[in-house]
Amino acid sequence: MRGYLATLTALWLAAASPAWAYTAYISNEKGNTVSVIDTDKWVVTNTIKVGQRPRGIEFTRDGKFVMVAVGDDDTIQAIDTKTLQVVDTLPSGPDPELFTQDAAGKILYVANENDNTVTVIDIQKRTRLGSIQVGVEPEGMTVSPDGKILINTSETTNMAHFIDTATREVVASVLVDSRPRFAEFKHDGSELWVSSEIGGTVSIIDPVKHVVTGKITFNIPGLRSEAIQPVGIGITKDDKTAFVALGPANRVAVVDAASHAVTKYLLVGQRVWHMAFTPDEKYLLVTNGVSNDVSVIDVAAKKVIKTIQVGELPWGVTISP
Repeated sequence: MRGYLATLTALWLAAASPAWAYTAYISNEKGNTVSVIDTDKWVVTNTIKVGQRPRGIEFTRDGKFVMVAVGDDDTIQAIDTKTLQVVDTLPSGPDPELFTQDAAGKILYVANENDNTVTVIDIQKRTRLGSIQVGVEPEGMTVSPDGKILINTSETTNMAHFIDTATREVVASVLVDSRPRFAEFKHDGSELWVSSEIGGTVSIIDPVKHVVTGKITFNIPGLRSEAIQPVGIGITKDDKTAFVALGPANRVAVVDAASHAVTKYLLVGQRVWHMAFTPDEKYLLVTNGVSNDVSVIDVAAKKVIKTIQVGELPWGVTISP
């Protein structure tokens, strides 16, 4: 009887305890704001005024600040997550777009679209450490799981540049399809995925041999091929499933990450761009620029469960660690 009562009590406590809620921050490129979303209630709780043309957005590793690249102001602003106020800036270089951090959260690498460089910043000291020359119109940024290689994609040069994080020198450049926008490693480091917006593909690159080993293509009945424009990529921690935002196709492709086969297309808002998982990977949030909303995807069920209206031209998304 005691065991039965203990089981009932445990079940009651589990049911009564609220689900862990995360906070999502959405950069609204045209609205010059950041929308704050409560992922328990799925509502916008705050709107933060930031600089001109906010795009790339990411939490600091300690979760205390949200960094947002404000391209037309040539800086990265830091939002205090307690006060929801812009409290500092980082010297990003001209026209920052996407950026990424090292694993320790000490170094920030920023793509500067207008001068074809990657700026290296000491986050704690708020100082610029140097710059790396890359291809024309750099955008996509990611660091390998072992921290040794930084990847930058250049939209006009159509390349993925491999940069040694120790020497800060380009050690290889791999040609991909037209207008590469985003890069993402598998968590085991075995593959690098690069989306090509105009080329309509995702290139699979061997990060050791620096060669393209395959390409993912997309076919949606009723849509012209030029409307299918891959941008953001998200891969689950177990490296089994990937999601690819297809821009004006208004779909997110679900991909078997092992076979690289597309298994499903999810209809979302208009001009889907970037995405982020909640830390527990129960949900994936994607930004829809033209419909000014965010779609919430149930990762396990692989279906859209919610749409949240945000600011004007939502671009990037980051979720509290």
